[in-house]
Amino acid sequence: MVGRWTGLLLALTLLSTGCVSLTPPPSQRMSLHDTAREATGPVLAQGLSVGAPRAPASTPPSPAEPKAHERLHRRRAAREVMTAAVSDSAERAARQDALAAQLAFRGAILDVSGSTRRISAELSSLKSSVRGISGGTGVFVPYVDYGESQLRWIDAQIAATIRLANAASEVEDPDIQLALLRLAGPRLEAAMMSSLLLAVWLDILQFADAVLTQRLYSVERMFVDMNRWQVTMEPAITALSSLEPGQVEAAAQDVPSLVGHLTGELAATVETVRKGAENIEKALVLKDAIEALTLLSALKFSLPSMPPSAPTLLGVGLVAGGDGVMMGTRIVVSAEWVEMMHQLVRAGVLSLSVVSAAVRIHAGQVMMAQAHDELPRGVREALGDGPEVRGMRVTGRAGAGMKEPPRHHVLPKEFREWFEKRGFTGEMDIDQFCVEMEQAHHEAIHGGGNWRLGRTWPDEWNQMIMGVLRQTETQAGRMLTRNAILKLVAREMRRYKIPMNFVPGRR
Repeated sequence: MVGRWTGLLLALTLLSTGCVSLTPPPSQRMSLHDTAREATGPVLAQGLSVGAPRAPASTPPSPAEPKAHERLHRRRAAREVMTAAVSDSAERAARQDALAAQLAFRGAILDVSGSTRRISAELSSLKSSVRGISGGTGVFVPYVDYGESQLRWIDAQIAATIRLANAASEVEDPDIQLALLRLAGPRLEAAMMSSLLLAVWLDILQFADAVLTQRLYSVERMFVDMNRWQVTMEPAITALSSLEPGQVEAAAQDVPSLVGHLTGELAATVETVRKGAENIEKALVLKDAIEALTLLSALKFSLPSMPPSAPTLLGVGLVAGGDGVMMGTRIVVSAEWVEMMHQLVRAGVLSLSVVSAAVRIHAGQVMMAQAHDELPRGVREALGDGPEVRGMRVTGRAGAGMKEPPRHHVLPKEFREWFEKRGFTGEMDIDQFCVEMEQAHHEAIHGGGNWRLGRTWPDEWNQMIMGVLRQTETQAGRMLTRNAILKLVAREMRRYKIPMNFVPGRR
């Protein structure tokens, strides 16, 4: 009885000091005895007893927890939607860029094809004539044949370029589409610059045809001049026909000065012909005076007729100005052509230096008078001149006095026959799918400097890519198509951080 009153007094003391709550949970009905007994639990736990406090039978759920979970779920869902939207937007932009590059590329092909068709018609006309360059003994016919052989080479490159453009349009991946267009870029550059040189050669042939028809120039001297001009053009033609990106770009940069040199030589020849025509006119006056004399009426002079005007002499490509200086007739460069070139330069398909050279040649003698690499500010801005554009195509040697960087075969050379069975032939040969890389990067993806030891590493590029292709082919139960292989290769190139700038390899 005394112990019971002692516990009751202790409980009242705790209540008065605020150590326990006076109001029990609404779900529990407790008596004073139970309240005292539970109230003594914490006190005993602190030193009066070794027993643990009694846990409530059930804990009511907190109303804030579901709201926090819903907010987290909504936040995650919004983040996923934003990520998907950004990804779709980037993919849509990449596809639009690839489509714009495709259209510009085909427009450039049509531009070069139109030029070659005009040149072909003019060469056929020259070869079918019975006087002038094709008449007499026919010693000048090989120079016409030389122009026709260059025309056939340009047509072959245009056909190959069209096939590569068609292959690019069949691929789904926009990065591979641009990579195939960049692979065809040197062919288009070589065809474009060669067609410009061939137009100059056509001007020379038409000039020779005119002066030989009118007998205004020595046949022997004209033969020597034609041979010298052909030898002057030969190195540039050879470099362009190599289709090596570095050589093509270097030759293209030298073509404007070459055209300027040929223009100067042709202008000097025009001046010589003009002086000869003046002497002929004086001789004709003397002839008329002699024929007026009765005693000398039987004297006959076989002198050529007067020359026609200079523009008729020089054909369709070049004309002589009032001071006898040769000037180009293709002075106007349309805004559509500039925009087309801008698209190809921005996509990395054409080099800015090649396009700049074409602009200077199109603009004629006015542009030749400027600096070697200088263009009008408006044309530079339209083409997108800047460090980011100039850096799109890195060609030539890795640096002064350094060897060229290694070229990595994305499609392994030792499996050439395997790839040929799946469509990698002709312009799509595996040697066309090479990438210039730093030496360290190239060794890293092949497992280090020792390639034999590197082949034992499963993530070595050749082992990995062939494993992926063969596994996919086994799962599909049929031979992979060329486009399916390129899609898988593009995915692995992104994973290995290999740039998709294909250049021809060296077999």
